[in-house]
Parts: sequence; structure tokens; C-alpha cells
Amino acid sequence: MTASAQPLHGYALVTGATAGLGASFARQFAAEGRDLVLVARTAQRLESMAADLRDRFSVQVEVLPADLSTPEGCAAVAARVAETERPVDTLVNNAGIGLYRSFGEAPLADEQRLLDLNVGSVLTLTHAAVGAMTARGRGEIINVSSVAGFVPRGASATYAAGKAWVTSFSEGISLLLSGTGVRITAICPGFTHTEFHARAKADMSGTPSWMWLDADRVVAEGLADARAGVVISVPSKRYKALLMLVRVLPRSVVRWVVSRR
Repeated sequence: MTASAQPLHGYALVTGATAGLGASFARQFAAEGRDLVLVARTAQRLESMAADLRDRFSVQVEVLPADLSTPEGCAAVAARVAETERPVDTLVNNAGIGLYRSFGEAPLADEQRLLDLNVGSVLTLTHAAVGAMTARGRGEIINVSSVAGFVPRGASATYAAGKAWVTSFSEGISLLLSGTGVRITAICPGFTHTEFHARAKADMSGTPSWMWLDADRVVAEGLADARAGVVISVPSKRYKALLMLVRVLPRSVVRWVVSRR
């Protein structure tokens, strides 16, 4: 049975699980009857969500409060990913933050924390998952990236560069995982209705309505792609078309277009 066709029954561990895409991943896994490990910083929100999922879907839900921007938080979650007695068959690296400030305006510590969370935690947890999953011969890793990684950004330059790393990293690891029974997918959504932009204090009033996606649809399309063995998933036809255009245009033209927004 190929990696793309293999059914998975172990725990699904979702980071950034209490809001936005992470919460949607958790709900959709629970609806399939998958047991869960939910990771986020706030224990109270984790417990509330876990209770709701247990009640609605009769699944087991563990909560693991952790700040994945810290080495201690990453180590705690990596240890859970690597457990053999209660195997994690699905890892969703979803936790992330944005700054939406031009580089140089935000304190360096904020830029570093963004990289530690958006890139460092993906590196650490994927490393743990690859070791544990390849030893069992099954598993899937889903890294939530962004279409922002395909274009240069003056504002949020560190965020866009970090997402470019997540996509490239996932594609590279996919070569190593071929034939192991483990699959990896980078899901690259565009603007999505979640708490993400509000938390980043970003003014999104100028973003056209047609560019916004629904979180549940993004997750459903991303999961379908992951299970089909797609390595780089871009939910929605509109963003697929935009990225095709970005790929054929000269980079100087892409920079000019982005600078006018």
C-alpha cells in the first residue's frame, strides 16, 4: 500500500490548535474518529476545546500546553511526537505568528521569536516525526505554509521568508520519505478568515473580498491533497491561478506589483 493510500489510526497532533486553521484541523480529525493531541500556549482554551471535542465526537483528546517559540516547549512536544506506546501518526505544524510591520520597525526580539516559532518548531517537530514515523513505516506530516512564501514582502519580510523555508523544507524532506510509508505536505493557503491577522494587529480592510478563504475549506482541500500524496498544496483555484502567474512573470515584475499594494 502506498504512502498516499495508507489509512492512519494513531493520534493526530495539532499545534496552534485552539483557533483558526488549527481548530479546523482538530474538528475535522475528530469528526473522522481520530484521537487527538492538542498543543497551544493557553491551557484554559485547550481544556475547553478538548471537552467540546470529546463531547461531540467521543474521541480521546490530550492537551499539551507549550510555547513552541521556546526550546523547552519544542522539546516537550517533540517528546510526545516520538512516543511509541501512543503513536502520533499525523503531525500538523500549524502554530505561527505574523508581525505585519516593515523590517526594522519591530524589535529584533520579535523577529527572532517569529522565526523560532514559524521555522524552528517546524524543524524540531518534523525531525522527531520523521524518526518515529519511518521506524513504524507509516505517518503523515502536514506543515502549514503560505502563498506569502512565493512572493517578496517588504512588510512581513521575515514571515514570508520563513514560509518559503517551510515549503522548500517540506519538498526536500518528501524526497527522503519516498517509499517509507510516510508522507509530507506543505499547505499554502492565501488570506484566510481566522484570528491570525487580528492577533498580528494587521489592517486588512484593503484586502479584496475575493481573496479571502474559508478555514474549513482550506483544511478540507489540504487534507485531501495530503492523502493523495500532493507535496505542495495550494487550496482554491484562485490562488493556484495567481501562483501560476507569479511563476511565469520576471521577478522584477513581481517585486513591482507587490510594492504597489
